[in-house]
This record gives sequence, structure tokens and C-alpha cells, in this order.
Amino acid sequence: MLDFYEFQLVVLIGICLSWLLIDRHLSKRRLSPNAGSHNTALPATSVLPQVVSRLTRQYLVVFAIVMGADWLQGPYVYSLYNQQYHFPERLVALLFVTGFLSAGVTAPLVGAWADQHGRKRLCLVFCITYSLACLCILIPYLPVLLFGRLLGGISTSILYSAFESWLISSSNNLGLPQSELSTILGRATLVNGFVASGAGVFSNKLVEVTGTFASPFMASGILLLLAWIVIRGMWSENYGAIDAAKTNTGEDKFQLQRLARAWRIVSSDPKLLVLGLTQTCFEGSMYLFVFLWVPSLQEHASSPLPLGYIFSSFMIAMMLGSLFYTSIVSYFTSSASDSSKDDPVVLHAKLSSLVCAVSAMTFAVAISSDDEHVRFWAFCAFEACVGMYYPVQGMLRGSLINNEHRATLSSLFRVPLNIFVVVSLLTGVSSARYTVLAVSACILGFSSVMTGAIIIPALDHSQPA
Repeated sequence: MLDFYEFQLVVLIGICLSWLLIDRHLSKRRLSPNAGSHNTALPATSVLPQVVSRLTRQYLVVFAIVMGADWLQGPYVYSLYNQQYHFPERLVALLFVTGFLSAGVTAPLVGAWADQHGRKRLCLVFCITYSLACLCILIPYLPVLLFGRLLGGISTSILYSAFESWLISSSNNLGLPQSELSTILGRATLVNGFVASGAGVFSNKLVEVTGTFASPFMASGILLLLAWIVIRGMWSENYGAIDAAKTNTGEDKFQLQRLARAWRIVSSDPKLLVLGLTQTCFEGSMYLFVFLWVPSLQEHASSPLPLGYIFSSFMIAMMLGSLFYTSIVSYFTSSASDSSKDDPVVLHAKLSSLVCAVSAMTFAVAISSDDEHVRFWAFCAFEACVGMYYPVQGMLRGSLINNEHRATLSSLFRVPLNIFVVVSLLTGVSSARYTVLAVSACILGFSSVMTGAIIIPALDHSQPA
């Protein structure tokens, strides 16, 4: 007889497999010959599926490898510091905070470098810096570990800006419809769920076989080397606007002028301010959720929790969210001649507002209920929102941010995000989890309202009559 969590995992897997079949049917409709009839950038409609397939393969292969390298490390960073190296809690917290501070401080600079010197080049740099971070974490000497956390923060900034910017710019250069870009972003989230589930099992087996928490980091380094080879061989370079004078003279190495221009763009456009607010609120809440879900479920558990099954359930829920997203977009883009359909950008703005609102409600349910199982399903619903959030936010960034400063602005949005997470960590999120969940619910609700009040009306008014 399966216990509760095993049964819920089986149910979620069954729903996911069923939805995959539905989504495959919708994808076939979307990629039918008529789907490319409105695309003038490509020479023939029959070429569109081949171009989409090639770009999808180029991006998702790399994305799966780098996210696999990231997921291999995630479950064992704390265990390596605390259980194997026997560092006290306060020192472990310092190491984590160092990583977030590094990511926050370097995020704008990393984005500017990606736009100026090439997104592919920065992705190659990511493979090197993250490999060095894996190497540093194997040496139980505090200065080396701190340096590793600094490299890890820089790597995180590249991971969540340069890779997506490369994809969006490549899609635009190929003249692909927005519906195809949204499909690739949705597939990326789906792949991320598969990779996370597999990486969790694989890293667990590695630790069992080797008897050390360091082995997943060694495996991660090998994957990063593979990613470097694949990126170098499969990807072409793309840029933002290149200032030839600055490049030739070597001036403005820290990209201060580019950052100043990017900030003026953001501060003068309410839509971009709200877009940055949404990223800070949602991703900040998501990072804090990582620290909160275990104590929140354990609080009223009558027996030890099967954390592996619960984590897998969360990942399946995230995959369901990405499938739900692609199904919605497929439905609303399958009839392009229907004037009643929303513009794709407006549709994604509405989805962004919906995702934030539902996420706020999931945290409110988790706070108000003392039932362990109700909290579990609330957290699964939040993970489904995570699965929708990434492709939705990626499409909005791709539509509202011009190519010249795409990576710069995407990274600039991560500065308040990392500040929010650092402040929350320093105040002790575990002991104040109800307060943190309540604050997260409030700011997510506020973000939902602001998207509905500012971005959606602005996009509606900008549509041609």
C-alpha cells in the first residue's frame, strides 16, 4: 500500500503523462503548414519547422546540461558545509549570503558584458567560472570556499541572463514568430523539471556509492566541461549594440555608461519597472521557499517525511505548470485570424498577473492551514506557478526589452532580487517562516495588481485599432 506522498507522486506523474499527450497534439496543430503563413521573414513555410527544430535543439541541449550541473549541486551544498566539513550554522549562513551578495553586485556588470562582448562568450565564461566554483568547494579552507561562493554568484548571474538573451536574440535574428519562442521557453521549463528529477536521483546514488557529499560537485564539473564543448560547437554569437569606440580604446571596462543608459531606460518606462518588480517579488519568494518548505511540512508531520518523494512531486508540478502554459499559448495562437484573440504580449502580461495572484493564494493557504497535506498541495500549486512563470517572464522580457540592452536589463532586475533574499536570510527565514510567507504573499499580490494596472492597459493601448 502506497503512503500519501508516494500516491500523490504517482497521481502527478499520471497527470503529467496525460497532459504531454495533449500538448503533443496541440503542438502538431501549431506546426501545421498554415501556422507559418503569416511569417514573411522565412523564405518558405516548409522551412519554419526545420528552423524552429534546429534552434530548439541548440538551446535545449545546452540548457539541459547546464541546469543538470546546477541541480546536481543544489541538494548537497548545505550538507557538505555542515555535516562533512562540520562548519557551524552561522558560518554556513555566511557562505550562502556571500553567494547571493556576489550575484547581486555582479549581475548588472555581467549583463552589460554579455550585450557588449557577446552572449555566447559569456556562456562559455559561465562554464569556466562555475567549474572553478565546484573545484573550490572541494577544499575545506574558508578563504577558498568564500572565493568559490563569489564565483558561484557570478555564474548564477550569467546563467539567468546570458543564456535566455542568446535564445531570444537568435529567435529574433531568424525571424521566428513569437509563438515559437514561447514554445521553446515552455519546453525549457519542462526539460528543467525532467533534469531536476533525474539529477536528484543521480546525485543521491553518487553520494551513496562514494560516501562523500563532494561527488555531485565533481560530476557537475564534468557536465560543465561538456556544456563548454557543446556551446562552442553548436552556438553562433550574438550581441547587443556594440560601441566600437569604447571597444577599441578599452574605455569603460566596467560598463558604467551602458548601465547608466539601461537605468534611464528602466526608470522612464513604467512597464519595465513593473517587470523588474515582478522578477524581484516572484523569484525572491521562490528562493526563500527553498528554505521554508521542509520546516513548514515537518511542523505538523506525524512521521519522518520522505523528502525525496516530495521534491520529485514539486518538480512534476513544475512540469505541469510549463505544460499548462504551452497549452494556453497553443490555444490562443492557433487561430491567428480571429480578431478576438489577445495579442501574444498582452496574453503573457495577463498570465504574469495570474501567476503572481495564484502564487500569493498558495502561500495564504499554507499559512492558514495546519494540515500537512493541504500545505503540500499548496506548495505543489506554487511549483506549478513556477513552471508557468519562467516562460511567461522570458517572453515579456523578450518583447518589452530591446536587443541592445537585453542582458543588461535582465541582470539589472536581479539586483533588488538578491538584496531581498540576503536581507531575508540575515533575519532568519526558518524561525520566522510565517512572517516570510505572509510578506511573500503580499508582495506577490501587489505585483499581480501592478501588472494588471500598468502593463496590460499600456499594451492594450499600443495595439493598432
